This record gives sequence, C-alpha cells and structure tokens, in this order.
Amino acid sequence: MTLAGWIFMLTSVTCVTGLVVWCFYRVLTRPSNAERMHAPLDIDPQDREA
Repeated sequence: MTLAGWIFMLTSVTCVTGLVVWCFYRVLTRPSNAERMHAPLDIDPQDREA
C-alpha cells in the first residue's frame, strides 16, 4: 500500500473511532429525566372532559 493509502486509512479509522467514543460518552452521561423537565407539573391539558 502506498503512503497516501496508509494516511487515508489511519485518518478514517481515527475519525470513526473518535465518533464512536463521543457518541458512547453522550449516551452514557445523559442527565436524568428530572434535570430535563422544562414544563411545570401543574399543566392541565383538559383532555379528560371529552
């Protein structure tokens, strides 16, 4: 394999491995549901009256 082939292969493998590590980190360090709540709990959608 030529030098350009090795450089391209190593760059590709490094990028894919970095993306996988970043995705695993984002998924495994997600905040809990209580930290992601943006609406008050006392909202009444009024769909029980129908």
